[in-house]
Amino acid sequence: MNKTVPETRGFFKEFASLVKDAAGVDIVVAPAFTSLYAAAESVKGANIKIAAQDVFYEEKGAFTGEISPSMILDCGCSHVIIGHSERRQYFNETDEVINRKIRAAKKNGLGVIFCVGESLAERESGKTFDVLNREIEKGLENIGGDNIVVAYEPIWAIGTGKTAAPSQAQEAHACIREKLRLLYGNKAAEIRIIYGGSVTTENVDSLMTCEDVDGALVGGASLQADSFARIVKFKTEAR
Repeated sequence: MNKTVPETRGFFKEFASLVKDAAGVDIVVAPAFTSLYAAAESVKGANIKIAAQDVFYEEKGAFTGEISPSMILDCGCSHVIIGHSERRQYFNETDEVINRKIRAAKKNGLGVIFCVGESLAERESGKTFDVLNREIEKGLENIGGDNIVVAYEPIWAIGTGKTAAPSQAQEAHACIREKLRLLYGNKAAEIRIIYGGSVTTENVDSLMTCEDVDGALVGGASLQADSFARIVKFKTEAR
């Protein structure tokens, strides 16, 4: 919940110029709902796509305050984030609700960034893999694997300044990859798994050396054009 419409326009004016030469990456930015249209207008002709931060699973009707997939498309979005830990934590979104949202988004042709991840208590009690397997199985129930990106976001590392060590990130991403293989077979290799959890300019390079880390879901560091651009243009020879 950051940036007004004028602030959003100013951000993209700076950011688009910084990443115009970024090669080998897809850039998707998810502003607040009120700034989606302005953001989409700001990136026309640029190598940047726009996503919404959430979506409702009905197309229209008496659902005050909700935003449908077609409304998101109408704003110029190509993607939507679904199942973010803050939606699960603060708005009590269940795996079943998330599954309905993914179905609605895909039915309307939106690319889905599907978030999964464990809490600190779950990690400390050795339940990380159980949580990831459950959230993926229920969230993607009866859903094809096309046009989906899975984002691993350890809840204990979001906005806390804590970051999963590269080995921890790789371990979780490998678990997710294996679960996707069970669901989709060889097609799982085509599904990107990205890491989200206090990604910064200081740690992105080491995170991106991990075999199964295909990108980053960036939070606070994306609010400043220069730091976000540096993350987009991560430096590693291992990929």
